[in-house]
Amino acid sequence: MKLSKKAEYALRAMTELVTAGGDGPVRIAQISRNEKIPRKFLERILNDLKKGGILKSVRGARGGYILAKEPADITFADVVRLMDGPLAPLRCVSKYAHVKCSREKICLLKNVMMEVRNAVAGVLETRTFADVAEVKRRKK
Repeated sequence: MKLSKKAEYALRAMTELVTAGGDGPVRIAQISRNEKIPRKFLERILNDLKKGGILKSVRGARGGYILAKEPADITFADVVRLMDGPLAPLRCVSKYAHVKCSREKICLLKNVMMEVRNAVAGVLETRTFADVAEVKRRKK
């Protein structure tokens, strides 16, 4: 599985938002600077995360972005799916975007691709951004 730059940047932006935790809204400029993400691209990513219900924006001089949910309620899979779509390597093995295939009954790839999907989803669906915050706390 290869993440797009968009998904990678979204995950990095989320770690910045989580580790800034509780200090109020985080400005785009801060995320861009700290994570080395091009600002215009970051604006689109944060807007997509907002549309997906993961972030909220706060207007004004002290505005920026904050989490719309608790970090424990946001999985890595939520962010990756929002940015890149299904986690499955083939649509015929996807749980959320399954596409029926005429070869499903005779396909020799299906079982292996299902294992790949389950392995990737097994990690990304169980890791939350609370895990990221915990790693930061332990490093202090």
